[in-house]
Amino acid sequence: MEENIKKTLEYPFQPQFILSKKKKIKRELLKERHQFENKKVAVLGGSTTHDIIAIIELFLLAQGIRPEFYESEYNGYYTEAVFDNPALKEFHPDIVYIYTTNRNIDQYPDISMTNEQVETLIQNTVRKFTDMWESLTKEYHCPIIQNNFEMPCYRLLGNREVWDIHGAVNFLSRVNEQFYQYAQNHKDFFICDINYISADFGLQKWHDPLYWYMYKYALSLDAIPTLAFNVSNMIKSIFGKNKKGFVLDLDHTLWGGVIGDDGIEEIKLGPEEPEGEAYWEFQRYLKQYKDLGILLNIDSKNERANALLGIKHPNSLLKESDFISIQANWNPKSENFLKIAKELNLLPESLVFVDDHPAERAIIEHQIEGVSAPEIGHVQEYIRIIDRSGFFEVTTLSEDDTYRNEMYRKNAERTKAEASFKDYNEYLCFLNMSAEIAPFTSIYIPRITQLTNKSNQFNLTAKRYTQSEIESISADENFMTAYGKLMDRFGDNGVVSVIIGEIKGDECHICLWLMSCRVLKRNMEFAMMDYMVERCKEQGIHKMVGYYHPTKKNEIVRDFYEGLGFFKTIQKEAGDTVWEYEIPEVYIKRNTVIKEIQP
Repeated sequence: MEENIKKTLEYPFQPQFILSKKKKIKRELLKERHQFENKKVAVLGGSTTHDIIAIIELFLLAQGIRPEFYESEYNGYYTEAVFDNPALKEFHPDIVYIYTTNRNIDQYPDISMTNEQVETLIQNTVRKFTDMWESLTKEYHCPIIQNNFEMPCYRLLGNREVWDIHGAVNFLSRVNEQFYQYAQNHKDFFICDINYISADFGLQKWHDPLYWYMYKYALSLDAIPTLAFNVSNMIKSIFGKNKKGFVLDLDHTLWGGVIGDDGIEEIKLGPEEPEGEAYWEFQRYLKQYKDLGILLNIDSKNERANALLGIKHPNSLLKESDFISIQANWNPKSENFLKIAKELNLLPESLVFVDDHPAERAIIEHQIEGVSAPEIGHVQEYIRIIDRSGFFEVTTLSEDDTYRNEMYRKNAERTKAEASFKDYNEYLCFLNMSAEIAPFTSIYIPRITQLTNKSNQFNLTAKRYTQSEIESISADENFMTAYGKLMDRFGDNGVVSVIIGEIKGDECHICLWLMSCRVLKRNMEFAMMDYMVERCKEQGIHKMVGYYHPTKKNEIVRDFYEGLGFFKTIQKEAGDTVWEYEIPEVYIKRNTVIKEIQP
């Protein structure tokens, strides 16, 4: 794709270029990528949404999702959600986006209203939306994204608006708070924070009364790409397409100056001087990401001793223990980048490259397909550029996220230990592994949902599930489910494998089998197979049927079922294959090194 078009889809945007060239951009995106994940997106609008949908499509295509859209009639968001809607039922959305703004508020408080009357008005306003959300959830069982309300374009009461119960600003803030409480208590429901997005963009630029009066656009044309990008980031996050970590340069990226030339005393880092404080705050920002489970790594043209010296600076908030992989040498950064991805057992495109040098960024983007290397500008802009790029949009947050870095660190220790064994089976025995394998349970459903949306390499069918769908399957006796946790002498790997099988007569059809790449070749697949066979035999099931749907990323499991004793029976279209396994009367367990424990 042409470089200027590609860069236009990265933050910061050129809104006029995107809007004027959207057809060309779409053609180039479809030409560049050959594999997409198809998703159906219903947009229920409270004002004109045509151009918003067109730009959301561009960003989703750039993120590997090919959307098909359903667009409600103008201002038909409520009636199409609450009342019978054959067209939307036939469309059967994977996700619903409700695009409403403060233009859709039916009534604001009157200056003569009492506290009780204002409170009733708030509850009536919120009830209109909750009725809509409940109706959509009951009918479609899919994630819902709902806008909150941006602030009005004028303040009748001036600064009093924010605290006076009759003020529109106070009213919208209280309604928004009710929306947030609903989101906190309902899964698969998400808030698109246009209140923040519009403030960040600038309210005077966000609101354009002329476009409202002429075309019923509730925002200016220039604001459309910003809104569309934020919505697309939420959608790609919900469907597991977030990035997973940073690969960071050091000199002029984590501190000012060149550690090898200036020495530890002269680099700029810390709150004592303006430039040093900017680097110090950037380190704090990265450390907060690390606490969310985002992986930090170093790729620097440097002597390793110098690299570690800079990290040991007394004002450095990032310590050596905060990084999973440190590649500091004079090899090409692209070579080190690929080594880091291999060590983490991640696809390179899962990592974001942060380097102050334009040439290094260009080399990485040119040589390693799919890697993002944002133009971070000057140090005072680093946080703004990365933050608004939406690489790590958080839509779900599980307990496993908070200690993901520790899991990867322990995995690095396992790799190091493996190198000391000549016999791989001896290494597996040394790990002293134990596994907890059981049907889906509520405590692990958020993590199971995450895995179904994030696992790409060891994912035989590449199917994605929402949390509501996982819960529904878990409670359905027509499905057989299994999660697997793996523990060893280095620690707990967490939930690392998931299987969903649909029972059809005396057959179990495996709709989903995935595993974290952190535990490949550890016998976990055999332990899961042993468990599924045992469950099948208990229920009188005589055959297991497995499916393999090839993607750009799951080539490593193409012959997975063959290794478990399945026989290929059908070659389907698009390269899909079907495998069958007749369960024998006497089954010899495949797992020989993992001890199974009761949950």
